[in-house]
Amino acid sequence: MIRMLVSVLCFSCIPHDSLRLARVARCWLVMCVALCGVCQGIRLANAQDANVKETNVQDILANEANSQDVEAQKVVRWNYSPEQLFPFWTSGIIYRESVLFVRDEKTGEARASVLFPIKDVIAVEDSSGTIQYTAGEDFEFVGGSREIMVPASSRIITKAAIDLRRPAGSQKYRLTHRDGNGEILFGSTLEYHQMQTWITYSKAVLDWPVAMPAFSDSALPNTIAKLREHESVSVVLLGDSISTGCNASGWAEGPPFQPAYQDLFKMHLEESYVTDIQLANLSVGGMSAPWGLSQIPKVTELKPDLVIIAFGMNDSAGRSAEQYRENVSQMISSVRESCPNAEFILIATMLGNRDWTTLKHGVFPQYRDALASLCGPGIALADMTSVWEEFLRRKKDCDLTGNGVNHPNDFGHRVYAQVLASLLVEN
Repeated sequence: MIRMLVSVLCFSCIPHDSLRLARVARCWLVMCVALCGVCQGIRLANAQDANVKETNVQDILANEANSQDVEAQKVVRWNYSPEQLFPFWTSGIIYRESVLFVRDEKTGEARASVLFPIKDVIAVEDSSGTIQYTAGEDFEFVGGSREIMVPASSRIITKAAIDLRRPAGSQKYRLTHRDGNGEILFGSTLEYHQMQTWITYSKAVLDWPVAMPAFSDSALPNTIAKLREHESVSVVLLGDSISTGCNASGWAEGPPFQPAYQDLFKMHLEESYVTDIQLANLSVGGMSAPWGLSQIPKVTELKPDLVIIAFGMNDSAGRSAEQYRENVSQMISSVRESCPNAEFILIATMLGNRDWTTLKHGVFPQYRDALASLCGPGIALADMTSVWEEFLRRKKDCDLTGNGVNHPNDFGHRVYAQVLASLLVEN
């Protein structure tokens, strides 16, 4: 801009007298030199200011782990990538598996286990994805084992076992612990998420004994045909609070804002088939299979290609496997009366906290088997029950929970999406 101003002034003000021309030329030369000096000074000042700002940012990032001020932390937002939805049981890398480090009050050390023996740890992060922890300082592991140890001096969040309990009658919901010693801590939004840590690691061995769903052209042929033709697919989800999105960080509106399983599933289908998925979620928290049956008119109004039925958690408080099966069977037949080409995925629910006395934990495998008996062409099973049974052989409930009792966290929602996607996406 200064160069333009000088050019305009020179063009309009230079006289035709040669002597005066020389004098004016000298004046303009001095002015230009001065202006160049000013510009150089401005550039130098800006450069120095930028260096200061860069140093400040580096200082903030270096001190984030010790800061309790959320405003000072950089918010990392979740972004979709196909790798996050690859089946954990076949992938060589486990992406951001959650753990909660429980601290020994005597030594100050804390430990947690991941699902698979570790070949190498790729990253250890806080659950917002903001803070990266350092091997040898913040955590230690031995290759080939599943355990990660956190020293007392670590920046990683750790909790004592007593931190995960509350006095009897002190919470909105009565979550009596099985041992009678108070209640399980209830997390309404991000309480457990903020106590957990993410581990990304490569597997030393691929040891997963659970039979997992696999892609088959014949399982859901109508839906797969539409996907392959890049046609729009209408999906209706009918379930309980897990299917409303509880307690995914996106649902709770906190970092890193990861969507719930149904939205991850939709994203992955759209990415894999380059098509449009119309997802209608009719789920309502606290509901069970009889309520789902009453909602079938709303389902059929949407003319779905695929219906996902996801009940069982709330049914387990007092409904037999026979009653549960009959309710789900009636949902299927009622939909097909109006939408004969509709197909179904039946989700056998994750397990609730085994220390919560309200749930009748023995019925979960019975519900799974009841759903399996309904499967055939056009009806497929997404078996989260068997997955969670194996999870809880290898990890603690607090590693996986979103609310302390019966909801998944971000990692659990990704696993839900992976299991669903494996039925429709050929890897």
